[in-house]
Amino acid sequence: MFGSERFIEVGIASVVAALILAAVVNYYLARRAERHNPPKGRFVDVDGLSIHYVDHGSGEAVVLLHGNGSMIQDFECSGLIEAASQKYRVVVFDRPGFGHTQRPRNTIWSAQKQADLLYRALVQIGIPRATVLGHSWGASVAVALALSHPRFVGSLVLVSGYYYPTFRADIPLLSGPAIPVIGDVISYTVAPIISRLIWPLLLRRIFAPAPVPEKFALFPKEMVLRPAQLRASAEETALMIPGAFTLQWRYRDLTMPVVIIVGEDDRLVEATQSARLHRGVRQSTFISVANTGHMVQQTATARVLEAIDGAVQLAGYQPEDRERRSSI
Repeated sequence: MFGSERFIEVGIASVVAALILAAVVNYYLARRAERHNPPKGRFVDVDGLSIHYVDHGSGEAVVLLHGNGSMIQDFECSGLIEAASQKYRVVVFDRPGFGHTQRPRNTIWSAQKQADLLYRALVQIGIPRATVLGHSWGASVAVALALSHPRFVGSLVLVSGYYYPTFRADIPLLSGPAIPVIGDVISYTVAPIISRLIWPLLLRRIFAPAPVPEKFALFPKEMVLRPAQLRASAEETALMIPGAFTLQWRYRDLTMPVVIIVGEDDRLVEATQSARLHRGVRQSTFISVANTGHMVQQTATARVLEAIDGAVQLAGYQPEDRERRSSI
């Protein structure tokens, strides 16, 4: 009996030691990632929260909102910021918890909460009106922003969004780091290790059927694998279905032109989500890109830029013209 108890004690001690070692290593790797990828933009303070953003170009304002787990560098390495800033003033945020923007733990960072925060940031940096593009989870933030501040949003570009609640078996598996207390242990110990192991599989899934483009090598993977960002990503995963359930009843209240673009073969979020939204929003334009997956901004950057051009033009229409519905 004594031997078995001793064996259990040694086993528990070994597990605890391994977890502590993993936490120390992951903390070091996170700090190193931040040193190697310092902020490239500016910070705007809203209610004590410093929000990191980049601001390029001049002209009509275009705001880009990244998806879950991502950051400014997604739009940067895709080439979309550089291309769009030749025509427009392009503002791109690190949303709360991603990149170099913190995510206070005393707030549930729903799409609506983020929309209100970013609206105040945009007003503070001098943007009176904008075309707003949201990719994936960022599309929900863009919709919430448009519903709450319709005079501010001249038009919307929604890319690869999740708009209606569905059963998803992957959500419980990916939401572990969001669980209070236990989630912190997971985030700082096993989550970064598992995420490194599945990173190639994740990339293949989000880009398929297109290959991962060479330019995506510039995206800072190590920033994504930081414990704090993994926790933020898990929180947004857990909010996907309830967020879509809440917003689905309000899409008909959108008053501005909406351009919806999706990869026809998206394996992360079914393209039927975007097609359904198009049917529900009268003044929407629908663009389906063949042989393309979830990362449309990376693999079909020119098509996304065309969608932005169309949305900016539509934003200047009179209200009676906004009832027009078209399909590309």
